Amino acid sequence: MNYLRNFLRALACTLLVSALPSGLAYAGDNDDGDRHHGDQHFKIDVLSSRPYMISGGDALVRVTVKKKDVSLGSVRIELNGANITGALHADAGARTLTGLVTGLRLGENELSVDAKGKGHGRADADITLTNYPIEGPIISGPHEFPFACTTSTFVPFPGSGVLGTPDSNCHVATRVQYVYRSTAGTFKSLPAGPLPTDVANTSTGVKYIVRLETGTINRAIYQTAILHNPNDAAPSPFSAPAGWNKRLVYPLGGGCIGGWYFQGSDIESVVNHAYLNLGYAVAASTLTTFGNNCNDLLSSETVIMVKERFIESYGVPLFTIGTGGSGGAYQSNQTGDNYPGTFDGIVTTSSFPDVTTGMLPMGNSRLLDIYFNKTRPGVYSVAQQKAISGYLSIPGMINHMSNVRGPRMDPRVEFPDQILAGVGTDRRYDPATNSFGARGDVYDHTVNVYGVIPNTPVPGMAKFAQRPLDNVGLQYGLKALNDGKITIDQFLDLNEVIGGFDIDFNHVANRTVHYKDATKRAYQGGRILNGGGGLRSMAIITRMGAGDLAVQGDVHVRYHAQAIRQRLINANGNADNQAIYGNLAPTDLMIEQMSRWLTAVKADSSDRSLREKVIANRPGDVVDACWTTAGVKIIEPQTLSGPGQCNTLFPVGLSPELVAGAPMAVDIIKCQLKPIDTNDYKVSFSTQQRAKLQAIFPIGVCDWSKKGVKQAKSRTWASFGPSPVNQVFDIQDRRRHGDDDDDD
Repeated sequence: MNYLRNFLRALACTLLVSALPSGLAYAGDNDDGDRHHGDQHFKIDVLSSRPYMISGGDALVRVTVKKKDVSLGSVRIELNGANITGALHADAGARTLTGLVTGLRLGENELSVDAKGKGHGRADADITLTNYPIEGPIISGPHEFPFACTTSTFVPFPGSGVLGTPDSNCHVATRVQYVYRSTAGTFKSLPAGPLPTDVANTSTGVKYIVRLETGTINRAIYQTAILHNPNDAAPSPFSAPAGWNKRLVYPLGGGCIGGWYFQGSDIESVVNHAYLNLGYAVAASTLTTFGNNCNDLLSSETVIMVKERFIESYGVPLFTIGTGGSGGAYQSNQTGDNYPGTFDGIVTTSSFPDVTTGMLPMGNSRLLDIYFNKTRPGVYSVAQQKAISGYLSIPGMINHMSNVRGPRMDPRVEFPDQILAGVGTDRRYDPATNSFGARGDVYDHTVNVYGVIPNTPVPGMAKFAQRPLDNVGLQYGLKALNDGKITIDQFLDLNEVIGGFDIDFNHVANRTVHYKDATKRAYQGGRILNGGGGLRSMAIITRMGAGDLAVQGDVHVRYHAQAIRQRLINANGNADNQAIYGNLAPTDLMIEQMSRWLTAVKADSSDRSLREKVIANRPGDVVDACWTTAGVKIIEPQTLSGPGQCNTLFPVGLSPELVAGAPMAVDIIKCQLKPIDTNDYKVSFSTQQRAKLQAIFPIGVCDWSKKGVKQAKSRTWASFGPSPVNQVFDIQDRRRHGDDDDDD
């Protein structure tokens, strides 16, 4: 019953903190707006996080004395009425006092600043600091239960022993250890005493010794690595390690299969020679690996909290690069767009826009798989299946998308052994024997966003997540019909019997109808990448996947990079802050280019906007290109189709949605409908065929010239609780459908 007790505890904390007034005004897309508070005498900055999103009881704070006639020695700083001035370091040249403010109580705390002898009866400046438990949550809503801890089997570094036995929140004591790079090119544990004789030097000329910190944050296992010789002064925000280049890389892990209900055992290695050798610091966590946690909101929250811990330990980095492939690309894009300033630039490989629209081709491939292989086996040729699906590899791609990737939409299938060990088979959902059990799919794993199904008499269904999934009005194979690849009768039959899914991903005769509230929240909360938030002013290098021609199929196909670009164009007018690379672009080169790009942006002291600085300082070699298998770089625009060496060498396929007429952005969950218009077809229907078409689509077909139903720009720094600042909806009322407005 520990999981139930933990759930009630987390929910109580959620309700307690949600009831507190925030005292803060939301600053929208301005990343710094909520960090700065003050008056004509002082400015107060929270450097480690937003002031309403502090975790673990401490925050790195800087007070700037703006008035020249106020001396630093006259300044008094109080936390909840107690004098803490002595805990801050004075910098006379910068006229600042900076320090790690500790001992914050849960909930709201008041930090006030005054100066002696000014004759004021109140503080000259104050700020509210809202503190949350180190185990979270802050913005991702109530914790998921059941939840299996893995610290008792996690080994921070080979030979160092397991991390330890966790408490009920999967928390353990933080461990710091040192490792070094040997002259033989391997990493080893650093023994106590004199330095080993085989300690190598980094390419920057310092001893290659790494401070490795491992602990738990937000119920994740996190690690940070930074160059530091233990014989030097202890690192702090005021004494950064000499070997650190002041840049942070946050690698984000891929996957999604079975990514729920456990802390996770896989983590992107922070003891990474490619980064550390050049002086970068590295941070990662288990819940920012999608194979452990296929929920971008929880991932973003974890990134924010881990970065907060890093800043409190070492100071503010000059910039932070988010990077990852596949599921790591999801996280890079969505954290970058939804929580501006968390990353300054992103480098993605096998790129996707977001999780939610990533489910569309998987679901539609399952429907086509059933149609081609069960409903109408042997009727359609390979060429016709390619034309209808858009895929270049048949039957491999449909099978892969349907049966390898598709099960993440089924609540009964993906429970790997490590989850079962902690969750137990008796807690898994089963529609016949355990309707209240844990459901293992991407939608139920993100129930705090989508909300639960309202007003249902079905036992257990009141806890099922609503789904932003719909295929009403979708004309499967429309392009194939207009291109003459299939007949009118085949087109009609396909759309007549294609069907949809029920809430358990079972195939049903009727088309799938979305839950309006879930679709609305998906857009508002950033589950569908918009591109107009943080990505608007971010340096972006997007490397395409290579799965289009894979014989057995591969989800990492190339058109996703074009979808990201189109969303940037739709949101911002152009994508001049993005370069698209072919799948063979060298990873180390991309990181080096991004570092040069961001270094130039940070050095730009002009009064241009951040977006203008990013575009103006884009290096000349960061341009669309592909690389051949021989390593030759071909510079040319990367497009979905058309002439060019890259498209000849690396053909680009489509998807069922694009074949059905969806726009290149592929960002519409539920299309708006229009009456059938024969001008949309390059073929002539008989009277009987027109009647059948009308019967198949009695309320109309997709009107792709219009935005999707409930489609709207996402809110940056959105919260799903317990933080009350910029909540997308009231989490205490998330069981109510509450969305009866029209479909627009």
